Amino acid sequence: MNLHRTAGDWGEALAAKYLKRQGYRVLERNYACRFGEIDLIAANREFLVFVEVKLRRSDAFARASEFVDWRKQTRLRTTAELWLSQHETELQPRFDVIEIYAPEGTETKKPIINHLEDAFQ
Repeated sequence: MNLHRTAGDWGEALAAKYLKRQGYRVLERNYACRFGEIDLIAANREFLVFVEVKLRRSDAFARASEFVDWRKQTRLRTTAELWLSQHETELQPRFDVIEIYAPEGTETKKPIINHLEDAFQ
């Protein structure tokens, strides 16, 4: 397994743990289809949330969420539409971004987690 994938997995695991503490059920991790991949799909009583996790060492260059550009948003929307066509739900869909700042990478003891709800339409 390459180092980037390991860091990505670590970030997604942190985000999943965070969501569970916030009262969400994590339904899927790394849902992939021909259109793209969604890091996490989670639900609470009101929302079905498609989550993009962005792990960075710092926000010195740009906020992690800024890397979810319109191309990425389009891929996420299309991938979510396919998931929704295969899974019936009464919940309101929403797109969130979870930024994780870990200055020491996977060795960071207390990473900063920012949950941006309804990050894009």
